Amino acid sequence: MTEDAALLLIATSELDSNLYYATRFLAPDPFVFLQVGARTILLMSDLEIDRARAQARVDEVLSLSEYEGKARQRWPSPHLIDTVGLLLEANGVQAVTVPSTFPLEYGDRLREKGIRVATRPDPFFPERLIKSEEEIAAIEETQRHTEAALDAALALLRESRIKGDQVLWRGKPLSVEDLKKVINVSLMENDCVAQHTIVACGLDGVDPHNQGAGPIRPHESIVFDIFPRSSRTCYFADMTRTVVKGKASDRLRRMYDAVLAAQLRGIELVRDGGSGQAIHEEVARVLKARGFETGPVDGRMQGFFHGTGHGVGLDIHEPPRISRVGPVLKAGQVVTVEPGLYYSRWGAVRIEDLVVVEAGGCRNLTRASKLELLEL
Repeated sequence: MTEDAALLLIATSELDSNLYYATRFLAPDPFVFLQVGARTILLMSDLEIDRARAQARVDEVLSLSEYEGKARQRWPSPHLIDTVGLLLEANGVQAVTVPSTFPLEYGDRLREKGIRVATRPDPFFPERLIKSEEEIAAIEETQRHTEAALDAALALLRESRIKGDQVLWRGKPLSVEDLKKVINVSLMENDCVAQHTIVACGLDGVDPHNQGAGPIRPHESIVFDIFPRSSRTCYFADMTRTVVKGKASDRLRRMYDAVLAAQLRGIELVRDGGSGQAIHEEVARVLKARGFETGPVDGRMQGFFHGTGHGVGLDIHEPPRISRVGPVLKAGQVVTVEPGLYYSRWGAVRIEDLVVVEAGGCRNLTRASKLELLEL
């Protein structure tokens, strides 16, 4: 495929971050984006055409119904790709580059029309990896709301009381669901939405993506991992903190101190030109040097068995990765640094901050305290 191939997306911008990035226009139904050279075009339904012309950051918004009328003059029951084919023909396009997620049926139909089709891996727009100051500000704003939601949940934990093996709030057992409700309400009040928020108590936290459920138990680790998306800007934030309601065991405190030391070391190494692989290996080395081994125990992986971090932006998980195969970091990327330890005998600890890669280091967008294991 030649470099002068046009870029073509057919998707729903509410779900497809590449299409939203290209247009800055949110719509619940699929529409067509075409970029020919530097010129950008939308093919939009009558339902959305006026709003798209007012809001979308593109050069031209054309009427889908008009192109469908032209297609019906050639075919009795035209397919969407017949209509798109007329748009390509009108713009002299003979070759397109599409995302790797582009529907196979659409690609086959375009090839049947003589259009050369090639795919590009995600992110479809590589410039997405380097965040502008506007994007960084949007991520940081979402991060502030994330911290406010955590503060609301921690306030509830502080108000609760331990009675025997229960944590009571207003005379009833405090549950993960109670904490999530407080988090979600806080986020909604700030025009953010979170899905799959993790509030994992005790052994639930040993599975890093276990969202948690049921009663909060005293003297056990509680992993809060909150990663909402702003409904206004569409940018995510991501933060994890680990706390205990009551008193942490000596082993749990040692785990916390080790994870914090490893995380601080990882943040120290994040910079333009830094190797994601080397940072991950150093984080793992710090944890091992403090006596925490990684490997299967009774058929279950324990220790530190996930990557150190990932990019954040319009998607919650974006390149680059800070992991065993992590690439070289570049200034302007926004990444997490989130080591953790997981043992079925003691529980889990994970600490996560969000940082911007800069020339001489990184800028931490996270303000929430992490200097000690919070015993609430």
